[in-house]
Amino acid sequence: MSWIIAIALVLLLATGSFFMLLGSFSLLKLSEFFKRLHGPTKASTMGVSCVLLASVGYHWLGETDPQPRELLITAFLFITAPISAHLMAKAALSLHMAEHPALPEKEPVGEGRGPEEDAAPGPKA
Repeated sequence: MSWIIAIALVLLLATGSFFMLLGSFSLLKLSEFFKRLHGPTKASTMGVSCVLLASVGYHWLGETDPQPRELLITAFLFITAPISAHLMAKAALSLHMAEHPALPEKEPVGEGRGPEEDAAPGPKA
């Protein structure tokens, strides 16, 4: 394996590690649930895919027996991560809907102020 390919694989591993670290940091430091959900799902998906691409490249270019497991893991991750994030977000939205304060009801027209009081202030005739 040439050193150019080795550097490319190292860059893929470094990029994947950076994205996984970023996802972990966002899970730890972000305040709201939806922000904490978005950070790790996007960043870890990118991180794991970069690491798995580096593994595929190593096996393919290193002339060892290529296994389809890295590609299957990547496909499984790209399918399940968005679906699980979507379902968690829907569950959180349905749970938070009960916590919202009730909207104020409008007063009926006949009660309280009359139509003449609703008019713009000005000289009365």
